[in-house]
Amino acid sequence: MNKVAYQGLALVLLFALLLFASNQVDWMKLFKVAKATEKTEEKIGELIWENIQFSEVEIKLDSITNAVDSIVTRICRNNKIDRSELKLHVLHSPEINAFALPDGHIIVYSGLIEASENQEQLAGVLAHEIAHIQLNHIMKKLVKEVGLSVLVSMAAGSGGGEIITQSVQILSSTAFDRNLEEEADLKAVDYLAKANIDPEPFANFLYNLSLEEPEMMKYFSWISTHPDSEERAETIVTYSQNLKVKNRPVLSDEAWLALQEKVKEY
Repeated sequence: MNKVAYQGLALVLLFALLLFASNQVDWMKLFKVAKATEKTEEKIGELIWENIQFSEVEIKLDSITNAVDSIVTRICRNNKIDRSELKLHVLHSPEINAFALPDGHIIVYSGLIEASENQEQLAGVLAHEIAHIQLNHIMKKLVKEVGLSVLVSMAAGSGGGEIITQSVQILSSTAFDRNLEEEADLKAVDYLAKANIDPEPFANFLYNLSLEEPEMMKYFSWISTHPDSEERAETIVTYSQNLKVKNRPVLSDEAWLALQEKVKEY
């Protein structure tokens, strides 16, 4: 038998093996599992958001929400992310924070908008949260911290208010593990670059945050599972050094200043 015949026989055997293996997989079962997981995440996101609504004040002024939304939309459009899957909420709070919930909820505190020196800094934080969502970090963190069985019970309506409150605290006040945080930072830089938004201000924002962090955190960051803000800033600067980004502001200077002013007055 010549070489060509051997190769043909090998391809036939390989095809038969793959066909046999695929027939052993219960594709409907896998599909149902995926749909169940999707429904679980959707329900958990809904429960957590409802919990937040009871204790926080959501800003529904169009001139504020539309301005922030325009930045999110630019990032999504230029990175082929389905904008309709993200749910943006701007909350009235002096806290400098933003975080993501299951099922695409993004929470932005008005304190973050006020503290941002420019719209590019805000865009960097928003891109970071979008990255967490797109990389499925939110559910990974909750499964690790709370447990899958507890989350499934919570989605089924038997988890209790304490677990929901705990989930809010986990997502809003604690950093992700070092590798997940770095992955989201680098993905955010990619998002910003494709959206023609300079990523350097994002690094500057994190560096400014590091000035507020306790000095002890910097000395012991090498043994921490969470990176400090200065370390994150350095990683972003290094990663983006060779990127040539022509910055195109989403908002005009006047619109950005008006956004900050309206947030302060709210």
